[in-house]
Amino acid sequence: MKPTDAPTGGCTGAALKRQTDGRCPVPSAKSEPFPFFGKRLKRQRVAAGLKQDALATAIGINQTTVSRWEQGMQLPDWETQVRVFEELANLRADDAALKRLVENTRDCVHLVDEASHVCLAYSMSRAEDWRANQRELLGVSLWQFATDEIREAERELNETGWWDELMPQPKSFKTSGRSYPEINISAGGIMWERIYLSDGTPARLVTGI
Repeated sequence: MKPTDAPTGGCTGAALKRQTDGRCPVPSAKSEPFPFFGKRLKRQRVAAGLKQDALATAIGINQTTVSRWEQGMQLPDWETQVRVFEELANLRADDAALKRLVENTRDCVHLVDEASHVCLAYSMSRAEDWRANQRELLGVSLWQFATDEIREAERELNETGWWDELMPQPKSFKTSGRSYPEINISAGGIMWERIYLSDGTPARLVTGI
């Protein structure tokens, strides 16, 4: 088995240990823009109850730029996308009860902000699979660690109307494994389901299947 390969079977607890001896190169995270940024931005902004001009003022740009982003006429760089989603996250409810449910389930699950993939909560089983404790990845965007299959599945969401529907059908797919210094991604099945936080913000429940 190659040092950067992960075993199959999703959350088996047999995930590959992080490479620390320098014998083989360890893959680095990818900071590339989110697919269909405009559609995911609009859904998050509307859920937060913000008008375009209010969001524009908060991040120091004009309303026309926000409009162009949402229409897909312009695409900001990765750093700007992250800054926009961070501003929207400041308005999000804490949802402590929902986070406790995720953290205490026996299933291999985690909860992320749908637009930014920022990790909101994860179960102990998921923590073991990631080779992390149950706190160190909270508030971190997991998009930078996405495998090629996860990135392709994200791009396919637009084709199924995911960003246009209030409650889209769950999406299931398989991913290969990948090991980073910060996190291990095991090969196996994944199911994405949209749920809503108490303030109406869309979130995504990610389950190993």
